[in-house]
Amino acid sequence: MNFRRAVRHEEPEINLIPLIDVVLVIIIFLMLTTTFTKTSGLEINLPTAESAGGEAVNDEIVVAVTAAGDVIVNRVPVADKGIEAIAEALGKAAPGGQKEPVVVINADAKAAHQSVIDVMQAAQRAGLAHITFAIQTPSR
Repeated sequence: MNFRRAVRHEEPEINLIPLIDVVLVIIIFLMLTTTFTKTSGLEINLPTAESAGGEAVNDEIVVAVTAAGDVIVNRVPVADKGIEAIAEALGKAAPGGQKEPVVVINADAKAAHQSVIDVMQAAQRAGLAHITFAIQTPSR
């Protein structure tokens, strides 16, 4: 005896409409966030070091940045802290030889980060692409 009624088993269905909605929201989110990831930066070609003998570099422009933000180019203080004034001082300090000089930035540990960036931008405006930083090695 079969007392069970005929139970109809409904086949499970996957509703695609919520899935499509979620995928569209994710695509819109990705499109909006990728447009805000624009970065700006300075292109700097750093010089490479060679392990050959200690060769004296004559084509250097030494720039010192004090803790107060004052800029000194080859031991000559720059009157204005603006980028244009620093670029003009760097242009005057650059030798007219064949070899492009290296700008060596000596920044005080307490100097503002903006002062160093201003020197880097001034070097870029003066057409000096080789920039390096002087550091003090800790005593052991």
